[in-house]
Amino acid sequence: MVRAFLAGIVIAITAPLIGNFLVIRRFSLIADTLSHMALVGVAIGLLTGTQPLVVTIGVTILAALLIEKLRSNRNIAAESVLAMFLPGGLALSLVIISLAHGFNTNLFNYLFGSITTVQANELWLVVVLGLATVITVVGLYKQLLSAALDEESAKVNGINVELVNSILMILTAITISLSMRIVGVLLIGALMVIPGVTAMQIAKSFQQTMYLSVVFALIAVLVGLFAAYYLNIPAGASIVLLSLAIFGVVAIVKRK
Repeated sequence: MVRAFLAGIVIAITAPLIGNFLVIRRFSLIADTLSHMALVGVAIGLLTGTQPLVVTIGVTILAALLIEKLRSNRNIAAESVLAMFLPGGLALSLVIISLAHGFNTNLFNYLFGSITTVQANELWLVVVLGLATVITVVGLYKQLLSAALDEESAKVNGINVELVNSILMILTAITISLSMRIVGVLLIGALMVIPGVTAMQIAKSFQQTMYLSVVFALIAVLVGLFAAYYLNIPAGASIVLLSLAIFGVVAIVKRK
């Protein structure tokens, strides 16, 4: 539980930070698409007997960079790129899973999250890469925001938009990979998007949105882990449902 809470705190901070930039770019579905590619990494790791987290990071980063390369090609719409990769990743993962003799308990832990399976070496990797992600976002905040709001204006202002977008895709891939054990690959997209959308209902600036989204994500993750432990339910499902509940409360309060 201690390892789960430490990993959960790191994820609750990094996921909405990256997700906010995806939301304002209207590119939220990239999280779900990369989560399906992450499943490919998990399947390869289970098939080959290697560390699934390390393999998944490599697979999702490669997929993220390829998606960004295709998206930057104006001949292919961003939605079309995601529409190809999302089912493609799922199909490939199913083929590899079948070669690995089907579903097992370990695979379900990656799919839906498990609070009891976070290993010490995985925790260190989560903390180190999570800290690197936060530092990168803070250091490139203005460039990331400018490129997300208007790529053409960002280019005019001398920002290397291609590099900034690639960095954002890499950070997205890393965040999704790190979240597998706690939230699960099939649900991490919700944690990246819902807290940010919730914060946007009441925030008066993008910076305030960043802060509030992290607060909402922390509440959902910490309470969700408690609920998962005492009610014996999947951690990822608990966290996502709490995120939706927070959104509902904020929406009702704002309306009144």
